[in-house]
Amino acid sequence: MRNLDEKASQAKEKKAAIGPDIDLGAYEAGPVPHSYVKDLGSLSETEKNRIIQVGIDAGETDRSGTYLQKDTSVIHACSRQKGIEVLPIKEAIKEYDWLKDYYCKLVPVDTDKYTARAHLELHNGYVIRAVPGSKTIYPVQACLYLESEGLSQDVHNIIIAEEGSELHVITGCASAPHLRRGLHLGITEFFVKKDARLTYTMIHDWAEEMMVRPRSAARVEEGGLFINNYICMKPVRSIQTDPAAYLVGRGAVARFYTLLVSSPGSEMDVGGRIFLEGEETRAEIISRAISNGGNIIARGDLIGQVPGVKAHLECRGLILNGGSIRAIPELEGMVDGVEMSHEAAVGKIAQDEILYLMSRGLSEDEATATIVRGFLSVDIPGIPPQLKAEIDRAVEQSDKDMM
Repeated sequence: MRNLDEKASQAKEKKAAIGPDIDLGAYEAGPVPHSYVKDLGSLSETEKNRIIQVGIDAGETDRSGTYLQKDTSVIHACSRQKGIEVLPIKEAIKEYDWLKDYYCKLVPVDTDKYTARAHLELHNGYVIRAVPGSKTIYPVQACLYLESEGLSQDVHNIIIAEEGSELHVITGCASAPHLRRGLHLGITEFFVKKDARLTYTMIHDWAEEMMVRPRSAARVEEGGLFINNYICMKPVRSIQTDPAAYLVGRGAVARFYTLLVSSPGSEMDVGGRIFLEGEETRAEIISRAISNGGNIIARGDLIGQVPGVKAHLECRGLILNGGSIRAIPELEGMVDGVEMSHEAAVGKIAQDEILYLMSRGLSEDEATATIVRGFLSVDIPGIPPQLKAEIDRAVEQSDKDMM
Protein backbone atom coordinates (compact mmCIF):
# COMPACT_ATOMS: atom_id res chain seq x y z
CA MET A 1 0.00 0.00 0.00
CA ARG A 2 2.95 2.31 0.51
CA ASN A 3 3.61 2.62 -3.23
CA LEU A 4 -0.09 3.25 -3.86
CA ASP A 5 -0.16 6.01 -1.26
CA GLU A 6 2.87 7.63 -2.87
CA LYS A 7 1.18 7.60 -6.28
CA ALA A 8 -1.95 9.14 -4.83
CA SER A 9 0.11 11.87 -3.20
CA GLN A 10 1.84 12.61 -6.50
CA ALA A 11 -1.54 12.84 -8.23
CA LYS A 12 -2.75 15.36 -5.69
CA GLU A 13 0.38 17.46 -6.07
CA LYS A 14 0.12 17.44 -9.86
CA LYS A 15 -3.40 18.83 -9.67
CA ALA A 16 -2.45 21.73 -7.43
CA ALA A 17 -4.61 24.81 -8.01
CA ILE A 18 -3.51 27.25 -10.68
CA GLY A 19 -4.93 30.52 -11.96
CA PRO A 20 -4.25 34.26 -11.76
CA ASP A 21 -2.58 35.22 -8.51
CA ILE A 22 -4.65 37.53 -6.31
CA ASP A 23 -3.25 40.28 -4.11
CA LEU A 24 -5.13 39.56 -0.88
CA GLY A 25 -4.03 42.87 0.58
CA ALA A 26 -6.10 44.69 -2.04
CA TYR A 27 -9.34 43.58 -0.35
CA GLU A 28 -10.84 44.57 2.98
CA ALA A 29 -11.17 41.86 5.63
CA GLY A 30 -14.18 43.33 7.46
CA PRO A 31 -16.07 42.86 9.70
CA VAL A 32 -19.22 44.40 8.16
CA PRO A 33 -22.14 44.32 10.61
CA HIS A 34 -25.71 43.64 9.48
CA SER A 35 -28.79 43.06 11.61
CA TYR A 36 -30.30 39.60 12.07
CA VAL A 37 -33.50 39.01 10.10
CA LYS A 38 -36.16 36.70 11.57
CA ASP A 39 -38.37 36.83 8.49
CA LEU A 40 -36.70 36.85 5.08
CA GLY A 41 -39.83 38.54 3.77
CA SER A 42 -38.44 41.75 5.27
CA LEU A 43 -35.51 41.73 2.85
CA SER A 44 -35.58 44.45 0.21
CA GLU A 45 -37.11 43.61 -3.16
CA THR A 46 -33.67 44.05 -4.72
CA GLU A 47 -32.16 41.45 -2.38
CA LYS A 48 -35.03 39.04 -2.94
CA ASN A 49 -34.66 39.35 -6.69
CA ARG A 50 -30.91 38.76 -6.52
CA ILE A 51 -31.01 35.68 -4.32
CA ILE A 52 -33.85 34.00 -6.23
CA GLN A 53 -31.53 34.01 -9.25
CA VAL A 54 -29.31 31.54 -7.39
CA GLY A 55 -32.14 29.39 -6.09
CA ILE A 56 -32.73 31.03 -2.71
CA ASP A 57 -36.41 31.55 -1.90
CA ALA A 58 -37.05 34.38 0.59
CA GLY A 59 -40.45 32.83 1.32
CA GLU A 60 -38.67 29.57 2.31
CA THR A 61 -41.35 27.68 0.40
CA ASP A 62 -40.47 24.00 -0.02
CA ARG A 63 -37.26 24.39 1.96
CA SER A 64 -36.05 22.33 4.94
CA GLY A 65 -33.85 25.09 6.30
CA THR A 66 -32.09 28.33 5.44
CA TYR A 67 -28.71 29.97 6.00
CA LEU A 68 -28.10 33.52 4.77
CA GLN A 69 -24.90 35.48 5.23
CA LYS A 70 -24.51 39.06 4.04
CA ASP A 71 -20.88 40.15 3.77
CA THR A 72 -19.38 38.95 7.07
CA SER A 73 -22.61 38.73 9.09
CA VAL A 74 -25.04 35.83 9.51
CA ILE A 75 -28.47 37.43 9.13
CA HIS A 76 -30.62 34.27 9.14
CA ALA A 77 -30.11 30.63 10.08
CA CYS A 78 -32.81 28.08 10.87
CA SER A 79 -33.94 24.51 10.39
CA ARG A 80 -37.53 23.81 9.35
CA GLN A 81 -37.41 20.02 9.59
CA LYS A 82 -36.70 17.64 12.44
CA GLY A 83 -33.42 15.82 11.99
CA ILE A 84 -31.82 18.65 9.99
CA GLU A 85 -29.40 21.05 11.69
CA VAL A 86 -28.41 24.43 10.22
CA LEU A 87 -25.94 26.53 12.22
CA PRO A 88 -23.31 29.24 11.64
CA ILE A 89 -19.96 27.50 11.87
CA LYS A 90 -18.63 29.74 14.64
CA GLU A 91 -21.65 28.85 16.77
CA ALA A 92 -21.35 25.16 15.88
CA ILE A 93 -17.67 25.07 16.90
CA LYS A 94 -18.63 26.35 20.35
CA GLU A 95 -21.64 24.04 20.71
CA TYR A 96 -20.25 20.78 19.31
CA ASP A 97 -16.90 19.52 20.56
CA TRP A 98 -17.00 16.74 17.95
CA LEU A 99 -16.84 19.25 15.11
CA LYS A 100 -13.08 19.39 15.53
CA ASP A 101 -12.99 15.90 13.94
CA TYR A 102 -14.30 17.46 10.71
CA TYR A 103 -12.92 20.99 10.63
CA CYS A 104 -10.05 21.34 8.10
CA LYS A 105 -9.72 17.56 7.77
CA LEU A 106 -10.35 17.37 4.01
CA VAL A 107 -9.15 20.83 3.00
CA PRO A 108 -6.05 21.62 5.09
CA VAL A 109 -5.44 25.18 6.20
CA ASP A 110 -2.13 25.27 4.32
CA THR A 111 -3.53 24.07 0.97
CA ASP A 112 -2.77 27.51 -0.48
CA LYS A 113 -2.82 31.15 0.55
CA TYR A 114 -6.58 31.35 -0.03
CA THR A 115 -7.40 28.59 2.45
CA ALA A 116 -4.97 30.15 4.91
CA ARG A 117 -6.72 33.52 4.55
CA ALA A 118 -10.16 31.92 4.95
CA HIS A 119 -8.98 30.31 8.18
CA LEU A 120 -7.15 33.29 9.66
CA GLU A 121 -9.82 35.84 8.71
CA LEU A 122 -12.83 33.54 9.11
CA HIS A 123 -16.05 35.55 9.00
CA ASN A 124 -18.41 32.60 9.28
CA GLY A 125 -20.00 29.95 7.10
CA TYR A 126 -22.42 27.15 7.84
CA VAL A 127 -22.71 23.67 9.24
CA ILE A 128 -25.55 21.63 7.74
CA ARG A 129 -26.10 18.16 9.18
CA ALA A 130 -28.64 15.41 8.60
CA VAL A 131 -28.83 13.14 11.65
CA PRO A 132 -28.67 9.35 11.11
CA GLY A 133 -31.62 8.01 9.14
CA SER A 134 -33.23 11.40 8.46
CA LYS A 135 -34.33 12.37 4.97
CA THR A 136 -34.94 15.91 3.78
CA ILE A 137 -38.44 16.47 2.47
CA TYR A 138 -37.27 19.64 0.73
CA PRO A 139 -33.76 21.03 0.05
CA VAL A 140 -31.88 23.12 2.59
CA GLN A 141 -30.88 26.48 1.09
CA ALA A 142 -27.78 28.49 1.91
CA CYS A 143 -26.76 31.87 0.50
CA LEU A 144 -23.50 33.81 0.67
CA TYR A 145 -24.32 37.36 -0.38
CA LEU A 146 -21.77 40.11 -0.96
CA GLU A 147 -22.86 43.75 -0.70
CA SER A 148 -19.79 45.77 0.34
CA GLU A 149 -17.47 46.98 -2.40
CA GLY A 150 -13.91 45.64 -2.26
CA LEU A 151 -14.60 43.16 0.55
CA SER A 152 -13.05 39.73 0.94
CA GLN A 153 -15.75 37.33 2.16
CA ASP A 154 -13.98 34.45 3.96
CA VAL A 155 -16.12 31.42 4.85
CA HIS A 156 -15.83 27.79 5.90
CA ASN A 157 -18.70 25.34 5.41
CA ILE A 158 -19.17 21.77 6.63
CA ILE A 159 -21.94 19.47 5.41
CA ILE A 160 -22.51 16.09 7.04
CA ALA A 161 -24.90 13.40 5.88
CA GLU A 162 -24.88 10.89 8.71
CA GLU A 163 -25.38 7.15 8.21
CA GLY A 164 -28.50 6.26 6.24
CA SER A 165 -29.57 9.90 5.79
CA GLU A 166 -30.58 11.78 2.67
CA LEU A 167 -29.72 15.46 2.34
CA HIS A 168 -30.24 17.93 -0.50
CA VAL A 169 -28.62 21.37 -0.40
CA ILE A 170 -28.92 24.40 -2.69
CA THR A 171 -26.14 26.95 -2.22
CA GLY A 172 -26.38 30.28 -3.98
CA CYS A 173 -23.56 32.82 -4.13
CA ALA A 174 -24.51 36.30 -5.34
CA SER A 175 -23.59 39.97 -5.13
CA ALA A 176 -25.65 43.15 -4.88
CA PRO A 177 -26.49 44.86 -8.21
CA HIS A 178 -24.34 47.90 -7.43
CA LEU A 179 -21.25 45.88 -6.46
CA ARG A 180 -18.44 45.71 -9.01
CA ARG A 181 -15.40 44.36 -7.22
CA GLY A 182 -14.86 41.83 -4.44
CA LEU A 183 -13.25 38.56 -3.39
CA HIS A 184 -14.89 35.34 -2.20
CA LEU A 185 -12.83 32.67 -0.45
CA GLY A 186 -14.82 29.61 0.53
CA ILE A 187 -13.81 26.27 2.04
CA THR A 188 -16.42 23.51 1.96
CA GLU A 189 -15.98 20.01 3.39
CA PHE A 190 -18.49 17.21 2.75
CA PHE A 191 -18.83 14.02 4.77
CA VAL A 192 -21.11 11.32 3.37
CA LYS A 193 -21.43 8.45 5.82
CA LYS A 194 -22.37 4.82 5.20
CA ASP A 195 -25.44 4.43 2.92
CA ALA A 196 -26.09 8.18 2.97
CA ARG A 197 -27.03 10.38 -0.01
CA LEU A 198 -25.95 13.99 -0.45
CA THR A 199 -26.90 16.20 -3.39
CA TYR A 200 -25.23 19.60 -3.44
CA THR A 201 -26.10 22.23 -6.05
CA MET A 202 -24.09 25.46 -6.17
CA ILE A 203 -25.20 28.37 -8.36
CA HIS A 204 -22.91 31.40 -8.80
CA ASP A 205 -24.09 34.84 -9.91
CA TRP A 206 -21.33 37.30 -9.12
CA ALA A 207 -20.35 40.80 -10.23
CA GLU A 208 -18.23 41.28 -13.35
CA GLU A 209 -15.05 42.12 -11.39
CA MET A 210 -15.41 39.41 -8.73
CA MET A 211 -12.49 37.11 -7.93
CA VAL A 212 -13.65 33.72 -6.62
CA ARG A 213 -11.58 30.93 -5.07
CA PRO A 214 -13.69 28.04 -3.70
CA ARG A 215 -11.85 25.06 -2.21
CA SER A 216 -13.80 21.89 -1.47
CA ALA A 217 -13.44 18.16 -0.87
CA ALA A 218 -15.73 15.25 -0.03
CA ARG A 219 -15.27 11.92 1.74
CA VAL A 220 -17.76 9.20 0.80
CA GLU A 221 -18.05 6.02 2.85
CA GLU A 222 -19.45 2.59 2.04
CA GLY A 223 -22.62 2.69 -0.06
CA GLY A 224 -22.68 6.49 0.00
CA LEU A 225 -23.67 8.73 -2.90
CA PHE A 226 -22.38 12.26 -3.49
CA ILE A 227 -23.77 14.40 -6.33
CA ASN A 228 -22.05 17.73 -6.84
CA ASN A 229 -23.67 20.20 -9.28
CA TYR A 230 -21.87 23.44 -10.13
CA ILE A 231 -23.47 26.18 -12.25
CA CYS A 232 -21.82 29.46 -13.24
CA MET A 233 -23.37 31.16 -16.25
CA LYS A 234 -23.05 34.85 -15.39
CA PRO A 235 -20.09 37.25 -15.82
CA VAL A 236 -17.28 36.95 -13.29
CA ARG A 237 -13.72 38.23 -13.54
CA SER A 238 -11.94 35.08 -12.38
CA ILE A 239 -12.97 31.80 -10.83
CA GLN A 240 -10.66 28.91 -10.06
CA THR A 241 -11.86 25.74 -8.36
CA ASP A 242 -10.91 22.08 -8.42
CA PRO A 243 -13.14 20.10 -6.03
CA ALA A 244 -12.09 16.61 -4.96
CA ALA A 245 -13.97 13.54 -3.81
CA TYR A 246 -12.45 10.56 -2.03
CA LEU A 247 -14.43 7.33 -2.39
CA VAL A 248 -13.12 5.39 0.57
CA GLY A 249 -15.86 2.80 1.18
CA ARG A 250 -16.99 -0.19 -0.85
CA GLY A 251 -19.61 0.78 -3.43
CA ALA A 252 -19.28 4.53 -2.85
CA VAL A 253 -20.37 6.72 -5.79
CA ALA A 254 -19.58 10.33 -6.79
CA ARG A 255 -20.99 12.31 -9.70
CA PHE A 256 -19.86 15.80 -10.70
CA TYR A 257 -21.96 17.87 -13.11
CA THR A 258 -20.81 21.32 -14.29
CA LEU A 259 -22.50 23.97 -16.45
CA LEU A 260 -20.38 26.99 -17.46
CA VAL A 261 -20.91 30.07 -19.60
CA SER A 262 -18.01 32.48 -19.91
CA SER A 263 -18.67 36.09 -20.95
CA PRO A 264 -16.15 38.60 -22.38
CA GLY A 265 -13.49 39.31 -19.77
CA SER A 266 -14.28 36.20 -17.72
CA GLU A 267 -11.62 33.64 -16.85
CA MET A 268 -12.92 30.28 -15.60
CA ASP A 269 -10.63 27.45 -14.49
CA VAL A 270 -13.00 24.78 -13.22
CA GLY A 271 -12.21 21.15 -12.57
CA GLY A 272 -13.01 18.07 -10.57
CA ARG A 273 -11.02 15.13 -9.18
CA ILE A 274 -12.37 11.84 -7.95
CA PHE A 275 -10.14 9.32 -6.17
CA LEU A 276 -11.57 5.80 -6.39
CA GLU A 277 -9.97 4.24 -3.33
CA GLY A 278 -12.58 1.68 -2.22
CA GLU A 279 -13.64 -1.55 -3.88
CA GLU A 280 -16.51 -1.39 -6.38
CA THR A 281 -16.56 2.41 -6.35
CA ARG A 282 -18.04 4.37 -9.26
CA ALA A 283 -17.48 7.91 -10.53
CA GLU A 284 -18.71 10.24 -13.25
CA ILE A 285 -17.67 13.75 -14.27
CA ILE A 286 -19.85 15.54 -16.85
CA SER A 287 -19.27 19.13 -17.95
CA ARG A 288 -20.83 21.49 -20.48
CA ALA A 289 -18.97 24.73 -21.25
CA ILE A 290 -19.94 27.63 -23.50
CA SER A 291 -17.58 30.45 -24.36
CA ASN A 292 -19.57 33.57 -25.16
CA GLY A 293 -16.39 35.62 -25.46
CA GLY A 294 -14.50 34.53 -22.32
CA ASN A 295 -11.90 31.88 -21.57
CA ILE A 296 -12.58 28.49 -19.99
CA ILE A 297 -10.35 25.69 -18.76
CA ALA A 298 -12.48 22.60 -18.09
CA ARG A 299 -10.63 19.94 -16.13
CA GLY A 300 -11.49 16.45 -15.03
CA ASP A 301 -9.36 13.82 -13.34
CA LEU A 302 -10.31 10.27 -12.38
CA ILE A 303 -7.83 8.30 -10.29
CA GLY A 304 -8.44 4.55 -10.05
CA GLN A 305 -6.48 3.06 -7.16
CA VAL A 306 -7.97 -0.43 -6.73
CA PRO A 307 -9.10 -3.14 -9.19
CA GLY A 308 -12.72 -3.26 -10.31
CA VAL A 309 -13.56 0.42 -10.14
CA LYS A 310 -15.53 2.09 -12.95
CA ALA A 311 -15.46 5.74 -13.98
CA HIS A 312 -16.32 7.97 -16.93
CA LEU A 313 -15.48 11.56 -17.83
CA GLU A 314 -17.23 13.66 -20.47
CA CYS A 315 -16.39 17.25 -21.40
CA ARG A 316 -18.13 19.13 -24.21
CA GLY A 317 -17.46 22.75 -25.17
CA LEU A 318 -19.23 25.17 -27.48
CA ILE A 319 -17.73 28.43 -28.75
CA LEU A 320 -20.40 31.01 -29.64
CA ASN A 321 -18.77 34.43 -29.88
CA GLY A 322 -15.03 34.10 -29.62
CA GLY A 323 -13.06 33.34 -26.49
CA SER A 324 -11.49 29.95 -25.87
CA ILE A 325 -12.15 26.58 -24.27
CA ARG A 326 -9.41 24.22 -23.15
CA ALA A 327 -10.58 20.76 -22.12
CA ILE A 328 -8.17 18.72 -19.98
CA PRO A 329 -9.56 15.24 -19.28
CA GLU A 330 -7.27 12.88 -17.35
CA LEU A 331 -7.50 9.23 -16.42
CA GLU A 332 -5.02 7.73 -13.98
CA GLY A 333 -5.10 3.98 -13.54
CA MET A 334 -2.75 2.89 -10.77
CA VAL A 335 -3.42 -0.84 -10.73
CA ASP A 336 -4.60 -3.61 -13.02
CA GLY A 337 -8.35 -4.08 -13.46
CA VAL A 338 -9.62 -0.49 -13.49
CA GLU A 339 -12.27 0.48 -16.06
CA MET A 340 -12.19 4.18 -16.95
CA SER A 341 -13.11 6.14 -20.06
CA HIS A 342 -13.36 9.72 -21.28
CA GLU A 343 -14.55 11.79 -24.21
CA ALA A 344 -13.99 15.45 -24.96
CA ALA A 345 -15.12 17.74 -27.76
CA VAL A 346 -14.94 21.48 -28.44
CA GLY A 347 -16.66 23.07 -31.44
CA LYS A 348 -19.24 25.50 -32.71
CA ILE A 349 -22.93 25.30 -33.56
CA ALA A 350 -23.38 23.52 -36.88
CA GLN A 351 -24.88 25.82 -39.51
CA ASP A 352 -27.10 23.04 -40.85
CA GLU A 353 -28.72 22.70 -37.42
CA ILE A 354 -29.59 26.42 -37.42
CA LEU A 355 -30.88 26.26 -40.99
CA TYR A 356 -33.06 23.26 -40.17
CA LEU A 357 -34.68 25.00 -37.21
CA MET A 358 -35.15 28.17 -39.27
CA SER A 359 -36.93 26.08 -41.88
CA ARG A 360 -39.34 25.07 -39.14
CA GLY A 361 -40.30 28.71 -38.55
CA LEU A 362 -37.74 29.89 -35.96
CA SER A 363 -35.64 33.02 -36.34
CA GLU A 364 -31.85 32.65 -36.32
CA ASP A 365 -31.67 33.86 -32.69
CA GLU A 366 -34.46 31.50 -31.66
CA ALA A 367 -32.75 28.60 -33.42
CA THR A 368 -29.44 29.37 -31.72
CA ALA A 369 -31.14 29.68 -28.33
CA THR A 370 -32.87 26.31 -28.82
CA ILE A 371 -29.55 24.61 -29.62
CA VAL A 372 -27.81 26.24 -26.66
CA ARG A 373 -30.62 25.22 -24.32
CA GLY A 374 -30.37 21.64 -25.50
CA PHE A 375 -26.58 21.68 -25.13
CA LEU A 376 -26.86 22.78 -21.49
CA SER A 377 -29.55 20.23 -20.70
CA VAL A 378 -27.81 17.55 -18.65
CA ASP A 379 -29.69 14.60 -17.21
CA ILE A 380 -28.74 14.41 -13.54
CA PRO A 381 -30.16 11.19 -12.07
CA GLY A 382 -31.51 11.13 -8.57
CA ILE A 383 -32.06 14.83 -7.86
CA PRO A 384 -35.41 15.96 -6.44
CA PRO A 385 -37.79 18.09 -8.53
CA GLN A 386 -36.99 21.25 -6.54
CA LEU A 387 -33.29 21.06 -7.47
CA LYS A 388 -34.08 20.27 -11.09
CA ALA A 389 -36.34 23.33 -11.22
CA GLU A 390 -33.55 25.61 -9.94
CA ILE A 391 -31.09 24.25 -12.50
CA ASP A 392 -33.63 24.74 -15.29
CA ARG A 393 -34.24 28.29 -14.05
CA ALA A 394 -30.51 29.08 -14.19
CA VAL A 395 -30.20 27.65 -17.70
CA GLU A 396 -33.23 29.60 -18.90
CA GLN A 397 -31.90 32.89 -17.49
CA SER A 398 -28.47 32.31 -19.01
CA ASP A 399 -30.09 31.57 -22.35
CA LYS A 400 -31.87 34.96 -22.24
CA ASP A 401 -28.68 36.79 -21.27
CA MET A 402 -26.64 35.31 -24.12
CA MET A 403 -29.24 36.03 -26.73
